[in-house]
Amino acid sequence: MVSGDDADAALLFRETALVHLDDVYTLARYLLGNAADAEDATQECFLRAFKHFESCRSDAVKPWLFAILRNVCRAEWTRRGSAPTPSDAADDGAAAPLWMPDTATPEAAMLRRLDDETMRRLIAALPDEFRETIVLREVSELSYREIAEVTGAPVGTVMSRLARGRALLRTAWLAAEQEGLSA
Repeated sequence: MVSGDDADAALLFRETALVHLDDVYTLARYLLGNAADAEDATQECFLRAFKHFESCRSDAVKPWLFAILRNVCRAEWTRRGSAPTPSDAADDGAAAPLWMPDTATPEAAMLRRLDDETMRRLIAALPDEFRETIVLREVSELSYREIAEVTGAPVGTVMSRLARGRALLRTAWLAAEQEGLSA
């Protein structure tokens, strides 16, 4: 039988942590490179978070979950012997959309889908530290301070990685557009 305290803790966990399930999965997807590993890492992250929920000392549960996920992913990389290759990270396009699609016309919807796929592929091809920082800021919408907490890097480093990652994305996007025009 579940005691009242256990039920209250479970309800609090559901209300404060489980609401971030999609965001945790999306980050895991970008970090590990495929849906199956991302699902496993997300499950492991939430199991650890629930087990240690009483130790969460902050109202900012989302960065705390991302820090746990990062540890889970690093353990997986160690087990594998390396981080995922960029081609693995965009294997089925199942990551959450980076922006809301404009479905006013079938043509606009098709172009938006192609843009989404291209952006996922370009983000997946970024070096690890830039990909992680871009996803935490642009997809998960964490503040610079929260990203610093998750990654263990100074805020200045986070800002530098964001600037460099955005520049790499911009260059890759322009190159992809040129390829599309010449194809």
